[in-house]
Amino acid sequence: MRFDITACCEVDKSTGVIADEKIKLIGLRTSQWYPEEIRMITYEDYATNNVYRFLTNNMEYEALTISELYRERWNVELFFKWIKQHLHIKSFYGTSENAIYLQIWIAVCTYLLLALTKKKMHMNQSLHTISKNVGLFLTDKTPINELFNKTVPEKESTDYYMPSLFGSEDF
Repeated sequence: MRFDITACCEVDKSTGVIADEKIKLIGLRTSQWYPEEIRMITYEDYATNNVYRFLTNNMEYEALTISELYRERWNVELFFKWIKQHLHIKSFYGTSENAIYLQIWIAVCTYLLLALTKKKMHMNQSLHTISKNVGLFLTDKTPINELFNKTVPEKESTDYYMPSLFGSEDF
């Protein structure tokens, strides 16, 4: 990305913001696509030692606020990535807020039921494998322990009040 710096704003570097600059894109196509002046904020995350550059057309917010908004947005992106990978939601069936919440909660409940089953039945397979196998035999009346050739464990956990769903060996 080619650009010219048109203005620099003073920043407090102790917050992690390294630079707050107004730039103009000078690349052949980029200058045609976005001819207006934009803002580039350079931010260093001291916890991970990563340096990020954020481009925005918002000239009113402080540089630290924009950096934090982008960081929080990244957490939302990671959450949706986790949903797609673990809850097997590829797309949402409804468009209303309630429909999306409902679909996510059903997927979370299903995921937790499978995790609980894995724990109770002492299964070695991954949750993904268990989910796929249960999905294949959903209408079959075969007990789940027979799907995985497991016997039902005789011994139950002695801690009934605080059972551990996930152990260190599960991850």
